[in-house]
Amino acid sequence: MRLSSGYEDRKARIEMLPLMDVMFLILVFFIYSVFSMSVHRGLKVDLPAVKGLHMKGEQIIVNLTAESEFFVNKQPMAFDDAVSATVALWQETGAPVLISADKAAALGTGIELLGKLKIGGVDRVAFQVSGVPHNAPAAIKAQ
Repeated sequence: MRLSSGYEDRKARIEMLPLMDVMFLILVFFIYSVFSMSVHRGLKVDLPAVKGLHMKGEQIIVNLTAESEFFVNKQPMAFDDAVSATVALWQETGAPVLISADKAAALGTGIELLGKLKIGGVDRVAFQVSGVPHNAPAAIKAQ
């Protein structure tokens, strides 16, 4: 004797609710992973600590190390080559120039770089800083 349960006549089907839950979890994972990525296109230098503004968008980064070595967008160059390459990049893109100088670098070298860039026609130049000064009161550091 064979009993009929009623499941023999049913067609197979895919449940949509668990599928949608999995897709939303994957979407959330990718969104959080994109937000956690940070883009830093520079060399490791010990920046001077001072409160400054945050620049967004494309930038031309000129690094000056403590040993007075120059890098333009991570490419090592001599001083005059760095100035001419920076001016050429600025004329092509119009992007602002960001000087990222180690705080142990010679001040005169940074000022000379700034002056040559100004002579070359670059009008949007800024120095990169690390944030709040080390000797700032605790109330300012907490903000």
